[in-house]
Amino acid sequence: MERVEAIKRLTTLVGQDLRQLADHHRVTVWSKENKKNKGWAGHTIERYLGLAINSSRSPNFGSWELKLVPLIPKRTGELRVKETMAITMIDPVEVENKEFEESHLFNKLQKMVVVARVFESQADNCSLVHSVASFDLDNPQIYEQVKADYNLVRETIITQGFSSLSGKMGKLVQPRTKGQGHGSTSRAFYARTGFVAHILGEGYSVPLPVKP
Repeated sequence: MERVEAIKRLTTLVGQDLRQLADHHRVTVWSKENKKNKGWAGHTIERYLGLAINSSRSPNFGSWELKLVPLIPKRTGELRVKETMAITMIDPVEVENKEFEESHLFNKLQKMVVVARVFESQADNCSLVHSVASFDLDNPQIYEQVKADYNLVRETIITQGFSSLSGKMGKLVQPRTKGQGHGSTSRAFYARTGFVAHILGEGYSVPLPVKP
């Protein structure tokens, strides 16, 4: 499916309850053991677009990447980005041997569709689709800053080792632990909340700490 067609289809979901759509597509939200499927919302969107649930590090639809992010209300009632957005896992061998333009991080970010949903509670009894945004890594300042963040991670892996990566690194994209429990050794690239807000565009865009 081409990105333009996907955006058109996803836009028709704005204002609809994603939880009801999950039930329609038989996506499990809570198991019989009362364990939550944390990826249920993304799985639902993938099923809606006719895509099998995807765990590949390549873009979902070959040429573009699909992401889903939660929004929560501020005290003023306005919505804000709830959390950072996972982009792709960090393979230390791959990062060490590939320039930014050859990396999975670049492939994921260069052509994206991001769906924002309203997060109401951990129960996820209801979650309205709020907006749909497209993003291309075509702003020179953003491009250079993401590249600098990647190169910092790459240099750290080469000179200090994979275990030296820290979530404090990176202005737009950070390397952070991914996986259950403390002591996890897995790492992934995450877009910081300010970057996610920028990706969502009008109404969320904030000043970003990019290189001049």
